[in-house]
Parts: sequence; structure tokens; C-alpha cells
Amino acid sequence: MTQELWTAVDDYVNGALGLRDEALEAALRASEEAGLPEIQVTPAQGKLLQLLAKSIGAKTILEFGTLGGYSTIWLARALPEGGRLITLEAEPRNAEVAAGSIARAGLAYLVDLRVGAALDLLPGLEAEEAGPFDLTFIDADKVHTPDYFSWALDHSRPGSLIVSDNVVRFGELANPGSDDPTIPAQRRLHEMQPTDPRVESTTIQTVGAKGHDGFNLALVVGLG
Repeated sequence: MTQELWTAVDDYVNGALGLRDEALEAALRASEEAGLPEIQVTPAQGKLLQLLAKSIGAKTILEFGTLGGYSTIWLARALPEGGRLITLEAEPRNAEVAAGSIARAGLAYLVDLRVGAALDLLPGLEAEEAGPFDLTFIDADKVHTPDYFSWALDHSRPGSLIVSDNVVRFGELANPGSDDPTIPAQRRLHEMQPTDPRVESTTIQTVGAKGHDGFNLALVVGLG
């Protein structure tokens, strides 16, 4: 199995299932032209997020890490009228690009884009009594994934989903001596979940255009 083959399969799936449209492609072009890193979810992964949100009837969504707004568009499209998506982005340039793409997609009325380090923005959400969130997507800096997860769990309800992306890290998750500084955080995320009676979780490895990685999916089953 090779990266070339994984990418070819992703390309086939994108075409066969119609996972590309002008608004999504425009968001990708805007990110590329602005020099943003090409680390957004793939079309198939974006559709998965959308289906997960639809499957639980999500009305409130929280996203950690907007980047260029690509995943935000997928998620916002799952919301019903009156729904709300709050997305947090640390980099002002990323947020500027994302805001334009979200507006072009006709979704600005659903999306509340906030700029700043997520850990600095969370007290404001707390003060506003934002949430509980039906779905949280964690795709920001990987060092703080457990912190974002803990906050999201405290602001969810039974039946909510918390999805954490990029937790496998090309297989380095299994290496306790990894030189990747994000691995201790991803291992901590996995070690904290089995001892918390509020969640049931699993991690799924993925391969595709973004290589070998995976996501953690946690279902909130109770309150603290």
C-alpha cells in the first residue's frame, strides 16, 4: 500500500460521491492563495463530519481550529435553521481567509468565528453560558487536545459527540518514546477517556490523501 494509491482512492471517492462543489473548491483555492498550510480535512472526512452532525440532529457545534474554513463549511451545512456554529482560530490571517470563504458559501449567518488562542477564548464562552454543544470538532494545535476535550466534555450533554482529529500521527501514537511533541498529548487523551464514566470512545486509523492518521470519537453518555 502506498501514498499514491491512498490518494487515488480518495480522488475516486470524491468524484463518485460528488464530494466537491464550487464553494468548497473556492475555500481550498483561497487557502492556497493565502499560503495557508494544506492540513484541512479531506472531502471524505468533511462529509463524515457533516453526516455525524446530521445523524445526531446537531443544532449547536463547537470547532477548535478554523484554518481556512473548509471543515467549518462542511459542519455548518449540517445545521438546521436557527443552528449555531462557534469556531475558534488562533491565527488572524487564517480567520480572515476563513471568514471570506464562509461568507461566499452563504453560511456566515450560522457561523460565529472568534479569533485568539482557544484557551484564552474559552472563559468568554463560559461567561456567555455557551452550550451545551451537540458536536465538538477538535482540530487545533495538538499539544492542547486533552484540554480542549476536557472543556468540551464539561459543555456537552448526553448524546453529544466529540471528534478529535489527527490523533494517530502517522502511527507515532503507539510510540511512547516518540520525538513528536504532540504524542504525549494524544496518549493522554486516550488514557483519560476510559476512566471517565461520562464518555464511551474509540479511535479509528485512517489512510488517504493526508497519509496515515486517525480520529478519536467520543460519545457523551452521562453528566459529571
